[in-house]
Amino acid sequence: MSEITDPRHRGAKLKRVNRSFAAPRSIIALILREMSSRYGRSPGGYIWAILEPLGAILVLSVGFSLLLRAPSLGNSFLLFYASGFLPFQLYLSISNAAARCITFSKSLLFYPAVTWIDALLARVILNTLTGMLVSYILLTAIFIATDTGTALSIGPIAQALGLGVLVGIGVGALNCAIMGLFSPWEQIWSIITRPLFIASGVIFLYEDLPPLAQSILWWNPLMHITGLMRRGIYSTYNATYVSIPYVTLVSMICLALGLMLVRRHYRTILNN
Repeated sequence: MSEITDPRHRGAKLKRVNRSFAAPRSIIALILREMSSRYGRSPGGYIWAILEPLGAILVLSVGFSLLLRAPSLGNSFLLFYASGFLPFQLYLSISNAAARCITFSKSLLFYPAVTWIDALLARVILNTLTGMLVSYILLTAIFIATDTGTALSIGPIAQALGLGVLVGIGVGALNCAIMGLFSPWEQIWSIITRPLFIASGVIFLYEDLPPLAQSILWWNPLMHITGLMRRGIYSTYNATYVSIPYVTLVSMICLALGLMLVRRHYRTILNN
């Protein structure tokens, strides 16, 4: 006996198949669009993605070398500040990109083939790959140019960068929803997070702080990430305060709330 298939079921299945093929194409197209708009219009292009963090690390290194005889870990100011700045910069670039994914691709999101999740994934993928590449190039250059006397542990470094990406996605997705529903939040968030560079352990060690400051800054997930990064770079540094489950939990809560809010209020955010 031949099986009779409802044409409506066949149509729905065909739409799902077409969407599964359309999503990767949309994401790739959005990535190429952002690459051309961000790096293709300025002289030097992708070189600026390396020069900007390098400049910040050099300024920190030169400035603090005039005040201190040696960094808190090791003998290289460049390596010490790179170990804190690179994961922080990775988080910052991803969170900012994710928070503005709908605004950046607003004109394309009115087409049925492009969805908000495509825009989010495209920006996250591009900024993650760029940040990872920049971190690898700068750390390699510092190890070649200076006698650091340290042995890298790839596991903690990969974990730190991965957690930086995860926190960036979570915070960015949540901010995407809040900024879309309440536009002044972008300025409020900018003001609130200005001390974040200092409060994330980029320029000092957690152990160097007084107990009161430690008890407060422990709740900052980025403090754990910089500590984990330095654990991988300096074999003598244990960073016992680091809690990977805590950072993961905070990231997943922010991501779940952000995705839920964007999905529910996507049309309102798009039309604002």
